[in-house]
Amino acid sequence: MDRGPVFVAGIERSGTSLMYALLASHPNIAMTRRTNLWRFFYNGYGDLSQTENFERCLAAMMRYKRLRHLQPDPERLRREFWQGEPTYARLFTLLQEHNAERLGKPRWGDKSLHTERYADLIFAAYPTARVIYMIRDPRDRYASSRSRWTKMRGLVGAGTAMWLDSLRWAQRDQRLYPDRCTIVRYETVVSQPEATLREVCAFLGEEYTPAMLTMEGAPSHRDQGGNSSYGRHEPGRITTVSIGRFRKVMSKGEIAFMQTYAGVDMVAQGYPPEQIRFSLGDRLLYVLADWPANLLRMIGWRALEAMRERMGRVPSPGTILPEAHTSWHKAGG
Repeated sequence: MDRGPVFVAGIERSGTSLMYALLASHPNIAMTRRTNLWRFFYNGYGDLSQTENFERCLAAMMRYKRLRHLQPDPERLRREFWQGEPTYARLFTLLQEHNAERLGKPRWGDKSLHTERYADLIFAAYPTARVIYMIRDPRDRYASSRSRWTKMRGLVGAGTAMWLDSLRWAQRDQRLYPDRCTIVRYETVVSQPEATLREVCAFLGEEYTPAMLTMEGAPSHRDQGGNSSYGRHEPGRITTVSIGRFRKVMSKGEIAFMQTYAGVDMVAQGYPPEQIRFSLGDRLLYVLADWPANLLRMIGWRALEAMRERMGRVPSPGTILPEAHTSWHKAGG
């Protein structure tokens, strides 16, 4: 088997970081995280066979904070890039290969959110690549995300749309590339970590090693307390405590809305609906306030995503270094 790169796809709070940490602890796989190369840089600077376009793209990548930990060497990237085909995929590959070389591993991989949308481009560039799609009960995923979102009406509408969108892409990619894509449930990983990792390794053409469960290849993630954001846990511990947590976080109206619009897909993925019993007051609140607010939020999220797809996506200003602060690249970090 030709062992191509490994990509972990999915939306936030779906277990993508956990899978990243487990794979990064395999002795053969150098994983990167949140590089967003395909999302923010691919095809964003014109034809890279033109020197000025390549230089603009390279400069933008060197200023992107989330590439800093890879310790990129722009001079080496520049030199090696012109020795082969001048494409975005080749530039991304060189960056990843240099990082894998620094870590002493023969294979590289990346975990970036929404990678599922770029499967066609990825497989065109890497025919032997493997993509692991992480999914999670959308109610628990939303409950976990609530720790970051403000408390206002309608947020579950966006959360529902986001989950459905990611699932549609994963199903579409698995249908088109059945031997190169696999969908893994977060709940299966945390309840049966070794058995699940053995299956994942078989899919990747790698031997399972117990070192993966230590998460030693991703110390920052490991030391945060394993896979759960609820409470304090022993570093590196994989726990099931977050399964079903939505019952303590989501309102009846939020659960009802999500199950109304995503229920069929939830059941198909092994997430049975919760029985909701409204009081008269709760039902009136849901019908008159929660349901319309969430529906508008769902429609709004989809419209915004469509606009971003047309206009192109760029990194947020907070993730870009000023030009005066990029000298560390030339000094090797």
